[in-house]
Order: sequence, then C-alpha cells, then structure tokens
Amino acid sequence: MSTHGNRTERGRWRAVATVATATALVAVPLTLSSTMATAAEAHVDNPYAGAKQYVNPTWAATVESAATRAGDPTLAAQMRTVAKQPTAVWMDRISAINGNADGNGLKFHLDEAVKQKTGSTPLVFNLVIYNLPGRDCFALASNGELPASDAGLARYKTEYIDPIVDLLSDSKYADIRIAATIEPDSLPNLVTNMSEATCQASAPYYREGVKYALDELKTLDNVYTYLDAAHSGWLGWDSNSGPTAKLFAEVAKSTKKGFASIDGFVTNTANSTPLAEPFLPDPTLNVGGNPVRSSKFYEWNSDFGEHAWTAQLHRLLVAEGFPSSTGMLIDTSRNGWGGPDRPTKVSTSTNLETYVNESRIDRRTHRGAWCNPLGAGIGELPVATPSSAPAAAHLDAYVWIKPPGESDGASKEIPNDQGKSFDRMCDPTYVASKLANNLTGATPDAPLAGQWFEAQFTTLVKNAYPVIPTSGATPGPTPSVTPSPSVTTPPPPVTPSPSVTTPPPPVTPSPSVTTPPPPVTPSPTANPAGACSVTYTANSWNNGFTASVKVTNRSSSALSGWNLKFTFANGQQVQQGWSATWSQSGSTVTATNAAWNGTLAAGGSVDIGFNGSHSGTNTAPTAFTLNGATCTIG
Repeated sequence: MSTHGNRTERGRWRAVATVATATALVAVPLTLSSTMATAAEAHVDNPYAGAKQYVNPTWAATVESAATRAGDPTLAAQMRTVAKQPTAVWMDRISAINGNADGNGLKFHLDEAVKQKTGSTPLVFNLVIYNLPGRDCFALASNGELPASDAGLARYKTEYIDPIVDLLSDSKYADIRIAATIEPDSLPNLVTNMSEATCQASAPYYREGVKYALDELKTLDNVYTYLDAAHSGWLGWDSNSGPTAKLFAEVAKSTKKGFASIDGFVTNTANSTPLAEPFLPDPTLNVGGNPVRSSKFYEWNSDFGEHAWTAQLHRLLVAEGFPSSTGMLIDTSRNGWGGPDRPTKVSTSTNLETYVNESRIDRRTHRGAWCNPLGAGIGELPVATPSSAPAAAHLDAYVWIKPPGESDGASKEIPNDQGKSFDRMCDPTYVASKLANNLTGATPDAPLAGQWFEAQFTTLVKNAYPVIPTSGATPGPTPSVTPSPSVTTPPPPVTPSPSVTTPPPPVTPSPSVTTPPPPVTPSPTANPAGACSVTYTANSWNNGFTASVKVTNRSSSALSGWNLKFTFANGQQVQQGWSATWSQSGSTVTATNAAWNGTLAAGGSVDIGFNGSHSGTNTAPTAFTLNGATCTIG
C-alpha cells in the first residue's frame, strides 16, 4: 500500500477516535474531560489571530552568529531581534524532507514547534511547498529537481507531497497550525509567461501538481493553505489581475473540496515590493500632463504596493466565487526600503519621471529586478491582522516567508546538485532587456538560492523600515481579531488608461542599482609571521554546516591582495562560499580575496564564509596562514 493509503488510514483512525471519545464522555464523569484537550482544534478563519509563530532555531543560530561579527553593538542588537522572529521552513526538494547538507528535515522542525508551543496559545508553523515539476519555468536561479513530465509529476506526488502529508498527519502535531505556502511563482507564470516554451510544457503539471497538493494537505484539519499570488509589480495590471483570479478559481474548482481547499493567498513571497508608496498615494495624480502610473517605473500599473494588490485580488476572487472570508498574507521580510536613500518627502519636480524617482521608496532600477536587490531592507515584523493595513486588503498577517539572509540566486555559475541554474538577473554587471535595459541592481558575490548570504543580510538589517528595535521584539500571541467577512470597503480606485490596452510585459519587482567595482584582484603582498588572526565558527546539522571566518590584518601596513589557507582534519568538503574565491585540494582549503575586498587595511578585518559537508565529525581547523604567514586563532 502506498504512503498515501497509510495516511488515509491514520486520518480515518483519528476521526473515529474523536467520535468515540465524544460518545464516551456522555456517560462518564466530568473528571475525564481533560481527554478533550488532546484533540485537534477546530479549523479557524485566521490561523494567525491570537497565535504565536514558529521560530526556526537553525536560522536563528545563523543570525546570532552574524551578530557576533557585526562590529557595531546597535547593529548586533538589531540582528538579535531579527533572530527572534518567525520564518517559514522551505521544502525545496525531496531530500529536504528528511534533511540534507543545507538544513534539518521537516520532522526536526515539527518537533521543535511542539516544544515552542506553550499552554493553550496556538502556534503557527509556516511551511513552503516548493518542488513542482518544471519549477520556475521563466527563470533559472530556482529551477527544481523534477522535470516537467509524467515521471516528474509521479515523483512529486509519491516522493514529495505524500511523505510531507504523512509527517504532518502524526497525531503529536495535531494542535500545531500548519500554514502552507503553495508553490511560489508557479501559477502566476501561467498568466504572464505562456509565450515561453518551458512554461507551456510546465503548465499541465503546475495545475495537476497544485491540485494534488491541495487535495492531500486538506485531508488534515490543522493545515491552512495559502496559494502564492506573486506581487503587484507582476500581476497588478488589469489585463493580468482578472485572468489571475479566474485561474485560481479554475484550480480551486478542480479540487475535491472546491473553494474550501484554499484558505487564502500570499503575495510578495521572496520579493521586495513595498506595502505602499507613502509619497505616491494616488496613481492617477497628474504630473507634467500625465498620470503618475504612466511613468517608466510603473508602466501604467496602478498597484504601486502590496496593499493595493491584495485589495484588488481579493475583490476579483470573491467575484469568481471565493468566500469573502478568504484571507491574505504579505511577505514583509525585505520590503522595508529604509536607510539613507529612503525619500523623506514628495518631490516638487514638475517632470513626471523626476517626480516619481524622487518620491518612490522602492529604489530598484526596475520593478522586475528580483534577485538580491541592493538597498532593500527588512519590512514590518511578523504580526497578525495588522492594524496599519487597509480593511480592503483582508490581511490575515504580515509574515516572513523568505528568511532574511537567504540568497535569491547566485551571481555566477556555481555547480550544484539541486537543479539550480545561473540566471543573469542575479548578475550585477548584466544590463537586462527585461528591465528596460537597466542593470539588474543585484548584490554581488551571492551564493546559490536559499544559501546564507551574510553581506546581504547585514544590508537588510541596516536598511530596515520600520527601524528594527534593539530589544522587546520577541514574538508572542497577538489579539484574536478576525476581520469581518462582511467588509465591503472597496479597494483603491483603479482607472485604466483608455489609450493603453496592452500593458508592458509583467515581470517581477525591482531594486536599486550600484555598479560593482571592476573585477581586478591585486596580487597578494607579503605578510609577516604573527601579523594576522583568524576567528572560525561553525554551525553544524546532520551532515552539513555553515562556517564563518573572520580574518584580521594585525600588521602595521595594508595588504594589497590576500589568500587564506587551512586544512580540514575530518574529510570535510567546502560546497559553496561567499565574499572570497574558494577552492579545495584534498584537505587543504584556500580562500582568495574577491575583487572588491582585496585591500585589507592595517588592523582591518574581512568576514568570509562557506557552506560545507561532513561525515559526522566536524573538528575546526587548528592552523591558518594568511599570505603564507601563520595566524593566531581567536
């Protein structure tokens, strides 16, 4: 019998047991009423209301490690506040279910969630289902392991969805609220990118795969499903938003439970589109003879932020048959756009383009620039039913689906076994036709998608808006306030231009741009013995680990180029590194400076790191040399 069959039997046993218990309680003393406490709670409208959310201890430890290297005490304290925030756990390939070199498995996290649940306060576990056949058909950085084929779909069902649902069906997790984000960037590609052959090939598998995931997940009453709905800079045009709502309705109707198979939708997943533009509140405002929304940055799209997009989408979904209680989530993990480049007032220019560029907080070169955007910052901390959101947005919560500090994709080709390819949208030197011939604005030296990217994480914390507090931000239960399903407040007015019937190709949102320094690596200069020190820390799990290395030049003169060497004692292997060029020969590892950090001032330090694998023992290196000279440790 398949695992699916086993799961069905377990689900049936739980239902029978619950009925039997309830029947028995009619005839037994009330002293046995404690038995009821073990039963799963009833499915609620908004799982986040009155609940805590799961904090991933592995990710939190990585953030804490970054805080120890922050240098600035205020920045370190802000990082420690970030470490306390709940983030989603991504199942981005089959091996992630049991755990692999990149992290612990699903059971580990579910068991940790049980430990984090206290008393009667509900706990939400944010889970990302992300492994469709032909995944990410319009991009390359997050391509998946399964081909868009019947064989790929069969593996998706039996080797991916079924084992996940089997784990979730364990009775010890019955009182954990599982909020599942379903397949980011999948169905939206079927709205806008069907001219691509890869998306045409993937389309039937996206539909069938999402249907299967919904059908299986909704066999469990404690699972809440949120379909990914892209973001305003992708689907906000009227010509995209209407077909999007219809597609979602078609998929819902194809499932066993119909509209009840979908609890809500999540927008801005792993993206940096702001909630709103505070100095551009009216897309129809006329500047220099044209409406603001006709500017090059907005391209006639009236949804400048996610509040507008969730409001518009909710209205369209209800018109297609979804219940008005359908909830929305917005990923705010990096859409704050604070820091020194954030505008503080509306522009006074009468030139439309100048007016928009001086007023918008979104500092990207183009709204379609999605990969590791320079200048982005963490947004609102996770919170249920945010009071700052308009009622028409029907928000269940602000959430952090993308854990801050995890890369969107590599800046260059990096061999890997995850199916992830090199997408030029992650290359900061690339001028992209998809971005109106602008540079991508991507952060340089980025690792593979999903890998820890400390340089970007530091920027996200520094540019956070609202500014991250240095204390008192431990997540806790929020007031149990469920939005009324009878709310009829209309979304912000959207006035289509009568002269424009076909919007520009909708792509993904945009970041600011900084031209990277030329790739010139100076030749290493000599370093006297004892004139360097190295701090090495590692965070291990299963057969993988993340290592952080801080190299300090203790000499009296600057180094113009450097290389660090050390040796592993237990057969460890470097899989991927950042902020240096990493190589390994046998047990000897060499890290050579990147083009942008080749000069190491006297007394200066550089932070580098890598992800690696081990076979069970992971002893730290005991000797380091910098440009051939022996360094002290610590």
